[in-house]
Amino acid sequence: MKVSALNRVIVATLAALLLISPCLFTTAGAAEAGLVDSLVSSLGVTKEQAAGGAGALLDLARKQLSAEDFSKVKEAIPDAGALVDAVPKGGDMSKALGDASSMLGGAGGSLEGLAGLAGTFSQLGLNADMVGKFVPVLLDFAQGAGGDSVMNLLQGVLK
Repeated sequence: MKVSALNRVIVATLAALLLISPCLFTTAGAAEAGLVDSLVSSLGVTKEQAAGGAGALLDLARKQLSAEDFSKVKEAIPDAGALVDAVPKGGDMSKALGDASSMLGGAGGSLEGLAGLAGTFSQLGLNADMVGKFVPVLLDFAQGAGGDSVMNLLQGVLK
């Protein structure tokens, strides 16, 4: 009888741990892992490529959204800052794009963003077509994490 009672206690304890285990992970880590894992499984890219590509898209959003709107994105995807930090640094290409945009009177803002993403994706070992494949995965994740409002903010910048 004592063994049976002990087994019930062990089973009950394990069941309780399974129920609370999601609370043991930080929201930030879960969000980053979830987005990166979604990109890896959906697109067959490496974790580094997924993190860098997601970071490039989020960095573009950060630059084009108001601080208030981007804070809503960061709230839904708490590791957005860490993902932005995973983006390879541009160098001469970024400066050239900025100079070209200035010569156009700043009218090349979205062109600069798209060209910048293609360059960043190239640095990650991905072709420019992958930008268009990353966007729907990021938007789906944002909708699941932050609802339609966050997804719409990103969609306005990324489409």
